[in-house]
Amino acid sequence: MDRPTGIAAADAISTYILAKDGNRPQLMTRAFVADCELEMVVKTDAISFPSSANGLEQVTQVLITGFGEQYENVRTFCLSRPGADHLPHFRCDWLVGMSARQGGTVRVGCGHYGWHFAGADDGRVKKLVIDIEVMCVLPAGDAKPIMRWLAALPYPWCSAVQASAAVPDIDALRPIARFLGGRN
Repeated sequence: MDRPTGIAAADAISTYILAKDGNRPQLMTRAFVADCELEMVVKTDAISFPSSANGLEQVTQVLITGFGEQYENVRTFCLSRPGADHLPHFRCDWLVGMSARQGGTVRVGCGHYGWHFAGADDGRVKKLVIDIEVMCVLPAGDAKPIMRWLAALPYPWCSAVQASAAVPDIDALRPIARFLGGRN
């Protein structure tokens, strides 16, 4: 079924997260419309993405296929979820952790998602704006406590309070803890 109708915004978002984290590009048609748009605002030099992509094929290449070629062990969390009465636009903070396929360095980042949905009868994503505020790069030796922390969080919906409560005590993660509203 190429055009699902009646999909809820929360379902579109969680399907996108499942597609990205699991490197499953085939799921993108359930989450995004064919003429979707992506806008990236990257405020760090620790990761790079093109500033935009247009159409499902390009968006899938940037967010799923190309990303999956570089990273594994990906866990993405939306720090709030849209209600049944959401507007055609929903903004939420996010947290992500992953390891590089080459070398195993760990990245933990956070920022904001700006979701724009197709319409009342189709909750798929028409436009996604991703702001990457912080991206911390840590050595592979820090992977175990970071991955244990991320694995213990409710997935993919997690509050900032839940996420900040158990941030590993690693100096390089202080910007993440500050973003989540936790200790400095």
